[in-house]
Amino acid sequence: MSVTGPSPRSTTPRTVLISGASIAGPALAYWLHRYGFAVTVVERAPALRTGGYKVDIRGAAIEVAERMGLLGDIQRASTDMQTGAYVNDDGKRIATLPADIFGARVGRDDEIMRGDLARILYERTRSDVEYLFDDSITSITSITSTPSTTSITSITSITERADDHREVDGVTDFDGADGIDGVDVTFEHAAPRRFDLVVGADGLHSTVRRLAFGPEERFVRHLGAYISAFSMPNELGLDREELYHAQPGRLICAYSSAGDPAAKGLLVFRSPRLTYDHRDPQQQLKLLEAAFEGVGVADSPAGGWGQVPRMLEAAREAGDFYFDGMQLIEMDRWSHGRVVLLGDAAHCPSPASGQGTGMALVGAYVLAGELAAAGRAPEEAFGRYEKEMRGYVAVNHALARKFAREMTADTRRQIRFRHLMMRILPYLPWKNVIAKKIAEDVQQAALAITLKDYPVPNRAAARPTYAA
Repeated sequence: MSVTGPSPRSTTPRTVLISGASIAGPALAYWLHRYGFAVTVVERAPALRTGGYKVDIRGAAIEVAERMGLLGDIQRASTDMQTGAYVNDDGKRIATLPADIFGARVGRDDEIMRGDLARILYERTRSDVEYLFDDSITSITSITSTPSTTSITSITSITERADDHREVDGVTDFDGADGIDGVDVTFEHAAPRRFDLVVGADGLHSTVRRLAFGPEERFVRHLGAYISAFSMPNELGLDREELYHAQPGRLICAYSSAGDPAAKGLLVFRSPRLTYDHRDPQQQLKLLEAAFEGVGVADSPAGGWGQVPRMLEAAREAGDFYFDGMQLIEMDRWSHGRVVLLGDAAHCPSPASGQGTGMALVGAYVLAGELAAAGRAPEEAFGRYEKEMRGYVAVNHALARKFAREMTADTRRQIRFRHLMMRILPYLPWKNVIAKKIAEDVQQAALAITLKDYPVPNRAAARPTYAA
């Protein structure tokens, strides 16, 4: 890796608390440790979350993975998906294409199960980073000081003052950020502690964002659909293949990845925004069952693939059941004082984009690099982090809006037309051109940022080693 630019202004260890141990949090912890920060990651789950659906690593995210030395690990854990096919109500394959066309992957792009990537990141950081599982943040209080006094300011007050901000040499400078010396944090279980910085990398329903910026409803933009993913028995005998079945307003998918004896189910349905507890799987299961009621049931007017009732049964039994809206997070800023957001907490692009994981890796690289370059001026780092990321995020949000509309068809006529186009594509003389065009929007979004080279210390970061 080529390294250019000035050395970090200070090698003084700084303490950072990261909320969230999925992808963005451990990726940031990796880089911050290399820059000499002392990092703690707090995670609500009692252990590392190893479930989830398959995720794509494309474009700039591939470059970040390579700079982290993770690309080989990702390739070895690849889903190695071979084909994708649409099936009719009887489960007969009516159109089959290479899986890379379905996934809009080109070149070194790859696909991995989210849980496998989380495990890889955790294994790379567990000895250098303090992990607090089965715990979460309950309050954040910023500590401000002057040469003669120290005062405690609630994060709510900082939020109000930060509404007045200005641009200085392209860096957002928030009034009220100057003079902040650290952040006092309380936890559900652990004793209170003080950190220099707090990072919310805790996903779409971020606790840090709620505490520091306000209610989630202010920032969520619903894209008109819901998605559920879960493990299921591989009764179809799938081997690195994904099967899709379309119904008006619904999309059903079953697939298997390399080395996994089980299969995964994916159910998508259109709906206005629903009211439910995002931590209550029983409420979510009821909504999912209502959306697919009668689909695939013999003699039902709804028609549909006969596998759907078995998939719903598997969802009820799955230990990794996931359900959430296709939603964007849109915010005017991602930092207040010494608190900053990363990944889905800052700019969730929804599963419709297929870019959330890649954006998390890229964002972690940029945020850590800017913090290292800015030394003891984190407010400057936060401004430059946003400046680097904003265009990239905007392009991927636009991609999500487009794909959220296209994932489900309105009518059976539209579905039949799609099937026809897929059946004839392999026989068209210009099929490669069409395949390239299919991937064009995704590739442009994946490459919509130019990665800077940040200064990396030549020495090993002198940080404590934590017990596993």
